[in-house]
Amino acid sequence: MGKKFIEEMREVLRKRMEEVKSHLLEIGEISRREKNSYEINFPDYGRAEDENADEVSTYVDRLSLKENLEKELAEIEYALKKIRKGTYGICEACGKRISLKRLRAFPTARYCLKCRNKIKL
Repeated sequence: MGKKFIEEMREVLRKRMEEVKSHLLEIGEISRREKNSYEINFPDYGRAEDENADEVSTYVDRLSLKENLEKELAEIEYALKKIRKGTYGICEACGKRISLKRLRAFPTARYCLKCRNKIKL
């Protein structure tokens, strides 16, 4: 795996990391930064029962989105750590190289396609 490819992937990952962080803070102002995580803002629509149902529904949607974004952020940070360690693009199961095509499509890939299909995640 060439240095140029690694730099390309580092840039792709950094850009996506900034997008994810931005989404965590801007999508409906769903969350706020607290130390090393993001906390969900609970909406306050009013006191009526139907308004409370809207609050709960919005909160559940926000919570799900927050969890997905935080998971993606952790995967990106892990991939960047692997780049720093020089282990990026190496399958964590078999130790073989992950194809460049797979890494371009899925920059946070931890497993080659063969191993990924064997592992139930």
